[in-house]
Amino acid sequence: GLAQKLREKAPLMTETYVAYGATRELIKECVRPGEYKIPQALEKRGEIPTDENGVHLGEAEGWWYETLGLKPTFFNWAQITFIHMYMLQVRFRMFPQSHAPVWIQHLTNQAFYAAEDRLVVWHKFTANSLRQKHLKDMFSQWRGVLLSYDEGLMKGDAMLAAAIWRNLMGAQEDVDFEKLAQIVGYMRRELKRLDNATDDEVANGQWKFRGNPGDETGIVKAPSRMMTSGVVKV
Repeated sequence: GLAQKLREKAPLMTETYVAYGATRELIKECVRPGEYKIPQALEKRGEIPTDENGVHLGEAEGWWYETLGLKPTFFNWAQITFIHMYMLQVRFRMFPQSHAPVWIQHLTNQAFYAAEDRLVVWHKFTANSLRQKHLKDMFSQWRGVLLSYDEGLMKGDAMLAAAIWRNLMGAQEDVDFEKLAQIVGYMRRELKRLDNATDDEVANGQWKFRGNPGDETGIVKAPSRMMTSGVVKV
């Protein structure tokens, strides 16, 4: 069709247009698991709840908050979003070399548009300087996430678990290692699904992540065949 011919003649220009529209939908899917609200922010004289450190606290449901026990804060929302953004970015790297950076940049841009919107709507950060400070911190965190998750992906599950522990859980000592293993299993599972998907299945903007890390409970608890057999071949 005409669209395909145009894409062949001006590939990068049309790719930018396609990537913009698709990542606008894909970021909604990345944001969804860590979604929270602060109802008081919508009230005329509402007072936003805070924790002992003065950090705004929201209301949220789902595995990351109810089972893992994270507080519904802007920081935790960003870290949960980053996990899902990271998985998409790994898949984008498999796109043609000239296209991949375009998709990666658009997804990153969309994440920060969503973050700024959240700071205005749910946190009442109307001062631009205050928003920019939070966004700058968020960008530094994102760069750290990329480096550490890449290293984890290359060096194995223990390294990936350590990266999640540092980024998502703030390196807390009282970590639930079983739940940490579930997150690693979830990421591996979803990365495999993305790897098996065609470029079009990802680039149409309709990609959906399946379930949550809690679905990995049985797999994490099951002992390996090598352990149960009592024989490890070298």
